[in-house]
Amino acid sequence: MTRTVADGLARPHNAFGAVRLALALLVVVSHGFSVTTGALLDEPLTQATGYTLGEHAVNGFFAVSGFLVTMSLLRRGTRDYVVARALRIAPGLVAATLVVALGLGSLMTTLPLSAYWSDPGLWRFIQGTLTTFKSNAALPGVFAENPFRFPMGTVWTLKYEVLCYLGLLAAGVLGTLRWRWLCPLLVAGLAVALAVAGMRAGAMPKALETSLRLPLIFATGAALFLYADRARLSWPLALGFFALTWLAHGTALYPPLLFLAEAYGVLCLGLKPPLRHPALDPRADLSYGTYLYGWPVQQSLHALVPAASAWWLLGPSLVLTLAVAALSWRLVERPALGWKARLIGKRVGAA
Repeated sequence: MTRTVADGLARPHNAFGAVRLALALLVVVSHGFSVTTGALLDEPLTQATGYTLGEHAVNGFFAVSGFLVTMSLLRRGTRDYVVARALRIAPGLVAATLVVALGLGSLMTTLPLSAYWSDPGLWRFIQGTLTTFKSNAALPGVFAENPFRFPMGTVWTLKYEVLCYLGLLAAGVLGTLRWRWLCPLLVAGLAVALAVAGMRAGAMPKALETSLRLPLIFATGAALFLYADRARLSWPLALGFFALTWLAHGTALYPPLLFLAEAYGVLCLGLKPPLRHPALDPRADLSYGTYLYGWPVQQSLHALVPAASAWWLLGPSLVLTLAVAALSWRLVERPALGWKARLIGKRVGAA
């Protein structure tokens, strides 16, 4: 019986691969509305919950990430942790940026190809995406008639993910992860800060909320791993958490309670039955490619068929995104993970 997080980890299979892919697909579904209309309020969950389906899915990503990368750091050590994180993030991002900028952009631009390739905006786009995870930069003559012109609208979250990785790395280097009580203290501090920020007059600036929301969820995932021997996995507890969140709707407590509930719920999905099953532990991880390529695929489809609704484009966008994600996995991400295994294996052998 899976009673604690440690019990769930002791089992031979988990559903994190399937959960991550489902979350990435939910991001694609969510973006179908903003890509076609340019209005976030058109997304079905925005008015009901205050957040888009894509934002809820990103919350799930950060909870799973905080949990798994904390486990990676403690089991592998700092050097192998850096290698593993770099080879998981960088190759896929570099490939996606070049494919979109040089390949897709060349096909979709309204400029002559020579003018497109010589335009400084093309090279600024590549540099900005790869160095600062800039997601609101446009390519010359590409998607000029779309509500949003930028072709890689999801990479901004990678900035926050990398910052969370670096914060966790610093904690590992300084040895503060040995004092595991510091992590729940950090979670509590971020939750209180988010609630206090929500008490201010007027709407909370989105940048402020995001800078508190994503680290809070990441730290919650990390805390659940650090307390794996004590943290209980319970569907009734998860449902009670969401019920409490619903009761707090409209108050300053709603956002932190919602984010904590989502972090706990998504880890229950990954570790508890009935989702924990060999069939839901796939060998191919298409989630990262789905997340990176979903937006440019949808932007392209809307540019080609501007009169089509979000619902009409949903099926083709999901099929094409999964196909491109499979190519990304086979040609870029899996070979990069092979390098990770060789590099880490060499160090272990030398030791």
